[in-house]
Amino acid sequence: MSYRYSLSGIANSAVLFLYVEGTDFALVPLFHLKRVTMKRIVLLLAVTFFTFTLVHAQKPEVITNNKAGWHKIGKASVDFKTDKDKFIIIGKDRYKALQVKVKDAPVHMESMQIAYEGGGTEDVALNTQYKPGSESKKIELKNGSAEIKNVTFVYHTVNTPADKKAEIELWGLK
Repeated sequence: MSYRYSLSGIANSAVLFLYVEGTDFALVPLFHLKRVTMKRIVLLLAVTFFTFTLVHAQKPEVITNNKAGWHKIGKASVDFKTDKDKFIIIGKDRYKALQVKVKDAPVHMESMQIAYEGGGTEDVALNTQYKPGSESKKIELKNGSAEIKNVTFVYHTVNTPADKKAEIELWGLK
């Protein structure tokens, strides 16, 4: 069964119609809107959209595998302006080393910060440009026995004639 909603308005009043499989069913006049109320609704919708976008950008990476070897932690799309992205890690989050793989376009990585569950942090100055298909050196963690809370990158896609955004993958060695 398909539903479709339509909001039609005349002057300062509006009526919500519900279309159920081709039949018109008017619910009732929903409300009499004034300009101030409409502005509030539009503002609420805009705030909701931006909140959803922010939450989606920082979704946690849930790690369930604890076997030895390299594991993909997550991936991110890299903007053309200098950007700061955070990988939030939940679950089996103890790693000895990290590595970054670059896809689609070159990336200039300025820095990486690892935050541990116990409260400590580790700063890694990368200041390197990586070509598509390349990977960073293996980054040995100083506190390899601690659980990682998050990993934050400061980077940007290098402008190319194709104007294609880069994608990075974060990998961890257990």
